[in-house]
Formats: sequence, structure tokens, C-alpha cells
Amino acid sequence: MSGPETGPEPEPVIERESASENDAAPENDTAPENDTPAEDFEGPRRRARREREERRAVQARATAIEEARREAKRRTLGSGAPQTPALGRSTVRGLKLLMWTAAVAVVVVGIGLLLYFTPIMSARSIVVTGLGAVTQDEVAAVAAVPPGTPLLQVNTDAVAEKVAGIRRVASARVQREYPSTLRITVVERVPVVVRDYPDGVHLFDKDGVDFATGPPPPGIPFLDVEHPGPDDPATRAALEVVTSLRPEVAAQVGRVSAPSVAAITLTLIDGRTVVWGTTDRTEEKALKLGALLTQPGKTYDVSSPDLPTVK
Repeated sequence: MSGPETGPEPEPVIERESASENDAAPENDTAPENDTPAEDFEGPRRRARREREERRAVQARATAIEEARREAKRRTLGSGAPQTPALGRSTVRGLKLLMWTAAVAVVVVGIGLLLYFTPIMSARSIVVTGLGAVTQDEVAAVAAVPPGTPLLQVNTDAVAEKVAGIRRVASARVQREYPSTLRITVVERVPVVVRDYPDGVHLFDKDGVDFATGPPPPGIPFLDVEHPGPDDPATRAALEVVTSLRPEVAAQVGRVSAPSVAAITLTLIDGRTVVWGTTDRTEEKALKLGALLTQPGKTYDVSSPDLPTVK
């Protein structure tokens, strides 16, 4: 009676075996899926890189399409050349300055033409200054500027050259004084030495120019040279000595002789003689002569200023 109660039942054993068979079946069914090769698997990095390349390709195609569309539009509108860029502020200012400069130049030229060709500012009066022996009528006649001539038409250099041609005139200057005056300033020649000629006494200035004939002015020495004139070396040497003398000494000289440039002699009014020699160290000789003449004597030799002598 105890055997049937403790013995195992056969049916539960059969069910466990069936379950075992059923559990193994799925493993056999899924085995082929785990056998896929490793090289066919795409990782996340490779996928991201592929997507970026695709996006770039799409963007490049879109850019090319847009450029083609713009080019077609330019050709259609006839504006294939690029437009000129707008001018900068500095360029605009430069153009404005150029325009104003041109306008001012046009105005100035217009005024100049008006003054040049019309008698608005003409020479209605001529003023001459610096006159001595020369008269104003003489200067005006030589200048020969017709009254009413526009001042801009007056050639001042040419008029000055004409006035300077007067023998007594050393130099001349001509100026326009608007609105209607022409001013002429003259510098007359001053006699430094005189010389006797058959027709009278001739006056020579510091340059050796014989500019007048008339009575000798007081205090002017006579010149004794063979060929007096501005181009004569002996004349120039004698005039250099006379113009270097101190005023108190020059007033005592009655004659200057220069047979050559190396043998200049001064004769004083009282008969005393000064041996000058050459024109070397002229200023030093003139200074020594002023002190030497205070000593009594007949001949004063300053040809050697280092050893002046009195005899």
C-alpha cells in the first residue's frame, strides 16, 4: 500500500523534457543572425561623416544653382559688367575743391581780362620821385606811356629801361599803383671825379661813366688817366682809391693820377703828394693815411701800409 503513494509520476518528467526541447529551438532559429560579417556594420562616427559630406554636396549644388540664376538675370538685363563702386567721401571732397578752384580761376581770369582790355584802371597820372638834375617832364617824355593806358598793359621793365637810358640816371624802378597811378623812382648818378675836355669839364660817377658836362662841383678831384671810362683798368683803380678815402681826407684831394694800376698818386689841394701804389690793401692804406696827414711833410708814402713814411 505504501508503493503507489511515494512513487514518482511519469507525466511531469515528460513535460520537463519537452520544455527543454522548446527552449533549445529558439537558439537554433536565431543562430544565423549572429553570423553577419563585421565589415557590414556602420558605426556612429562614419554615419555622421557621411551625413556631413552629403549636406556639403547639397549646399554646393544650391550655391551653383543660385550663381547660375544670377548670371542669367544679369545677361537678361544687359548688365554683365560689374557696377562701378560708389565714390568715397574724400573723393567727393576732392572733386568739390577742384570745382571751386576752377570757378575761382575763371572769375580771376575774367577780372584780369576786364582790367587788361578796359580803361577801368588806367594810367591817368605819372609820379616821378628821386629827381635832382633830371626833370619830371624829361622822365615822362622818355617813359612814353600814353594817358589812359590800362595799367596791366604797361610793361614796367621796358619803361624802367627807357628811363635808365637818360645819361644822368643810374637806375629806375617803375611800379603800378592802383587804381590809376604809375610811379617812377629814379636814382641819379653822383659825380666822383671830373676831367677836362676841349668842350668843357665832364663828370664821372663811381662806375667811371661820363654822364654830364658842366662846371665841376666843389670838392670833386680831377681825374688824370689816359683813357677814362668804365672799361679802363686805370680808371677803375683810381675810382676805387677815391671812394675808399675818409670824408675828411677826400675833401683835401685835388687830383688823382693813375698812369697804371700800380702807380696811383694823390695830389692834395695844398700841394702835398700821397704815393698810393697799387689797390692792394686799399682800406688799410686809407686808414693809415688819415693819421699820417696830421704830421708835417710834403710826401706821404702808404704804398707799403706796414711801413708808411713821411718826407
